[in-house]
Amino acid sequence: MKKLNVAIIGQGRSGHNIHGTYMCSPDNLYYTVKYVVDMDAHRREVAEKEYPGCITLSDYRELFSFDDVDLVVNASYSEMHYPITKDLLLHGKNVLVEKPFARSRYECDELLQIAKREGVLLAVFQQTFLAPFYEFCYDTIKSGKLGQVKQISIRYNGFARRWDWQTLQKKCAGSTYNTGPHPIGMALGFVDFDPHAQVVYSKLDTALTSGDADDYAKILIATPDKPLVDIEISSIDAFANYNVKIQGTLGTLKATPASYEMVYIKEGENPERPVVEGSLRDEAGNPIYCGEQLIRHQESAQFDGTAFDVGTAKMYKQIYEKITEGKEMTVTPEMAAAVISVIETVHAQNPLPLKF
Repeated sequence: MKKLNVAIIGQGRSGHNIHGTYMCSPDNLYYTVKYVVDMDAHRREVAEKEYPGCITLSDYRELFSFDDVDLVVNASYSEMHYPITKDLLLHGKNVLVEKPFARSRYECDELLQIAKREGVLLAVFQQTFLAPFYEFCYDTIKSGKLGQVKQISIRYNGFARRWDWQTLQKKCAGSTYNTGPHPIGMALGFVDFDPHAQVVYSKLDTALTSGDADDYAKILIATPDKPLVDIEISSIDAFANYNVKIQGTLGTLKATPASYEMVYIKEGENPERPVVEGSLRDEAGNPIYCGEQLIRHQESAQFDGTAFDVGTAKMYKQIYEKITEGKEMTVTPEMAAAVISVIETVHAQNPLPLKF
């Protein structure tokens, strides 16, 4: 199997801790890190030790002179995703860009058009679509085990504050741009990226952040004949105990990236009760509460892997097969563009004051 040469732009938390970790793991059967780009001299020194034989550069534009680059991973600052990706595509490079894809749908569509015109790969690193817990939740919804799903709640919450560049609007940062692609992507995936899905309510606010970008978000997405999706991304929730909760007419599923619990009933085991128009009474004629013990079933299990290991490995395998064999990918840039449409809408509905 021929390995592809990779250039990684950025050795920050994503470029180093996610992409770099994968490249150095036993899961990586497909790539060799040939080039590493970072403005910081210390990070370049570290890269030379961690990726033996790699060439380090201080400016991504130096990559244009090399013909042996099979894939460029754009893990730069968020506000640089669009301009750097555009430049790379125009120079004929295959690109995997970190989320967020771009700041606006216009930018996303322009990148899609350039990639198609230039005949190069454009992929967006939204590996949550390939995480075991997302795939399980999606499959459970489609199986009908929970009956007709009425509401899906997605929570990416915690109780913590930030004061780095990810708190600044000018850096294309904040909860919705930084964390949002995961829950918003899942929300759209659960309704099969229905083009009629709409943001019917949203609120952005600042709570614990030191910057001017949102660290609290509430988003409701409604789609005709499909479940309401309630998304929350909060820095002030000290009691978050799930990431996805699915409520259906036959039961409820609660899941985190690590495990799930499900309580449900089965068709036919609890026959329908006829309506009693008056008050219910016991045998002595006294009023009683309308209640019963349903025949219920429970199950729970641990997931084997997360978005950061299994999801990452699956995505890189798909990229390899796309480049070498032309196979279609599960996670498309069009899906990532739809996510940005929602984020752009939410920001338009909730403009926050610029302070920096």
